[in-house]
Amino acid sequence: MKNFQFIILILCTYFVSGQNANYYSDYNWTENPNYNVDQSQDASIIGLKDNIVTEFSFTEEGELTEYFLEHKTLWLNSDEKIEDYNKIYLPYNSTSKLLKNKARVITKEGKIIELNDSKIFTAEDEETGRKYKYYAFEGIEKGSIIEYFYVVQRTPSYTGSRITFQGSFEKNDFNFELFAPSNLEFAFKSYNNLPNIVRDTVNTDKNHWSINVPKLEALEKESQAAYHANKAMLVYKLDRNTANNYRDISSYNKVSQNIYNYYYEELTKKTLNELKKLSNTILNKKEINQTETIRAIELYLKTNFYIAGSSNSQLTDISEVIKNKVASEAGILKLYVALLKLHNIKHEIVLTSNRQDLKFDETFEAHNFLNEFLIYFPKQKSYLSPTSEEYRYGFPPPYLTDNFGLFIKEITVGEFSSGVGKIKYINPVQASKTFDKLNIKVEFDSNDISISKVQIKKQMGGYYALYIQPFANLMKDKDKEEIIESYAHNISEMIELESKLMKNDDPTLFGIEPLILDFSFNSDTFVEKAGTKYLFKVGELIGKQMQMYQEKERTLPLEAEFQRSYNHSISIKIPDGYNIANLEDLKINNDLNQGDNAILSFKSDYRINGQILEITIKEFYKENIIGLDKYESYRKVINSAADFNKVTLILTPTDTK
Repeated sequence: MKNFQFIILILCTYFVSGQNANYYSDYNWTENPNYNVDQSQDASIIGLKDNIVTEFSFTEEGELTEYFLEHKTLWLNSDEKIEDYNKIYLPYNSTSKLLKNKARVITKEGKIIELNDSKIFTAEDEETGRKYKYYAFEGIEKGSIIEYFYVVQRTPSYTGSRITFQGSFEKNDFNFELFAPSNLEFAFKSYNNLPNIVRDTVNTDKNHWSINVPKLEALEKESQAAYHANKAMLVYKLDRNTANNYRDISSYNKVSQNIYNYYYEELTKKTLNELKKLSNTILNKKEINQTETIRAIELYLKTNFYIAGSSNSQLTDISEVIKNKVASEAGILKLYVALLKLHNIKHEIVLTSNRQDLKFDETFEAHNFLNEFLIYFPKQKSYLSPTSEEYRYGFPPPYLTDNFGLFIKEITVGEFSSGVGKIKYINPVQASKTFDKLNIKVEFDSNDISISKVQIKKQMGGYYALYIQPFANLMKDKDKEEIIESYAHNISEMIELESKLMKNDDPTLFGIEPLILDFSFNSDTFVEKAGTKYLFKVGELIGKQMQMYQEKERTLPLEAEFQRSYNHSISIKIPDGYNIANLEDLKINNDLNQGDNAILSFKSDYRINGQILEITIKEFYKENIIGLDKYESYRKVINSAADFNKVTLILTPTDTK
């Protein structure tokens, strides 16, 4: 269950009567705006104005509500951007009320074209039935300005919200303000070099905070960077109600208890019997250890139960879920918890965030960091993703690791049980557990050295096997053969396989035994004749390799998805009457050390054993997050494989007479 909101019914104990008019009441744009834009510049889009105002206010009935205002002005200078922005969707739904909205186009000649109500449309999503509104702009040409604002009254979101200031284009005059009744104190934190918010000490009728940034440079996307997480942004939360001195309103202590109460509910005798029956079906009366039990539970639930995109009481009721084999994300997590408790398997519920989008801040407790669930097993030191069908025990979604999270543990004292939360680091899966190994044997045709006979055994484990092995039992033989051929064609499109076989293609072996692809071929693709010599493109046997180019200075840290390792061996029978002139070209050695230990490394070496040339390649990446100070070292290591891919051995005849 994502974006879990915990409603705290303590805010309306103090109602401020006779509040001043809300900020939005008389808000309007400038009738004759004067935006100074250099029409000769090359930019395709520039933000001229961003004004976001959120106001929390009590209604006449004493209920807290939120008014959200957004006002944007954009200069558009390309067909692509005109296409992108000719429709603007409004954050309107069945639980919100659109109070104000205006939109207009200002041509580069200064003509103002204001949209009337006929250009504001309501549409409906055919799949979800959700209605939404949008502006449809007309008359936009290169150099035009579009301007719009709207005010929405909505259910208040106060336990953790994010305002993103920075984007892919330059923005000017970015303003954010938050108003609240004088008894409600908010806390704020700025990220990624955004200035701190300022409190208004003059206005005493309301609490008022604001921040203004005259200019924000564009943040460009870079390869393997956590782009969204690196944008300048602000997170805010309601922290205190001074009317009753209620503090830490958005604290994780309350979250932990609420999560525990919801997911660790006491089961009725009927539900418990149904759960035991399901457990017997899963385990089939086998005597297995805890780890095997966890694997069996996960495999059965992810194979036989469907997670619906919606939620209702039936989808969260364990009895109904067992009966219908359909659950919401919350319902399936409840079922996991119940089964694990039934088998006395110690575990903790973990809430975290996707580090690509938003890094979990361990120093600022706000609920917008709590949007992804994992289950942690302290004895096994492993994680399980209950709601992601494609991931398996021991290998959770990798972007949820290498990140902090809230770990909620069941504590029992006497007959009383409760949930206690603690912020801890979610360690990534070690590089040694996600691997790609190649065992390659090469011989040359005795009658024609230009033809090489190649046998390859490819072993994959961890994340590299994740999208095949857990689902291999559902594949037809033809599908498996196509997978093998795709890996072979990564070596060369010219390869025609003589044999191919997939081994360990069993979901129960994922994380235990590697997925193995065996294939062989004869080819003249890798050898070229040059006079009396032969050129053998040995590097191409490891397949195409990624090469990182850096044409301009990098600005964002690099974030890999997961740690990984490669361990290849190539055995080549040297043809009779030939030797290899450039063996030293096989030696490549690049690494990055942290203290006395290498965290990134590529090492290729060789030895001659009689008539056999034995080549070894060892490569690993034991860190996911690489700072700018280490980026060039990372690039050098990762480009080493591409350098090896270009190695060509020169076979020269031993008898040169």
